[in-house]
Amino acid sequence: MKKIFLRSSLFFLLLGTFLLSCPFVMASENSVMDRINAAEEPFNNMKIETAYELPVKTVRAKESYQGGTFRVLARKDSITKFRCSVCHTEKNVLIRDGALFTHSDIEINHGRGGDKLSCIECHDENDRDSLSDAEGKKIDFDHSYQLCGQCHFRQKRDWLGGAHGKREAYWAGERVVRNCTSCHSPHSPAFEKKMPVTYSLPLDK
Repeated sequence: MKKIFLRSSLFFLLLGTFLLSCPFVMASENSVMDRINAAEEPFNNMKIETAYELPVKTVRAKESYQGGTFRVLARKDSITKFRCSVCHTEKNVLIRDGALFTHSDIEINHGRGGDKLSCIECHDENDRDSLSDAEGKKIDFDHSYQLCGQCHFRQKRDWLGGAHGKREAYWAGERVVRNCTSCHSPHSPAFEKKMPVTYSLPLDK
């Protein structure tokens, strides 16, 4: 009985020694802590190209924020009828109600009362593939935030600082944010009012 006990103890001792020396059990030399301890300079997340490869096209914004340059989601790739100049040519439109036939899905609800915007207040009258601000400066569709910001300057300031809008991907890597038109319809930008799904019941007296 004593021999059996000694043999069992020796077996488990050898097994434990083997497992402790096994590389799968020991902490890996490439663990996070190892890399932190081996680092010779502070971590710079801007050196990471991207932690999450976005499935959509992005462009570098023409403005910067407190952290430097950043990217926005491209707009033109999401416009189903772009380029506009395919239809908007110098030729006369011969069909009746052409605008209704081609753009009946667009409902303009931008501006208040008698100040509702017309098409050419945002779209360049001569170059339909571009937008145009109040001073007549052409703006690329991918940078429509420049157009929106001329009136909605407070929202644009908050958007640049990160308090308005949404960041795409994660915090590591270059900053990529949604364009204004990623969330707001350019023709009817206001969101519909919604009642909360749940609410707090009044306290019993």
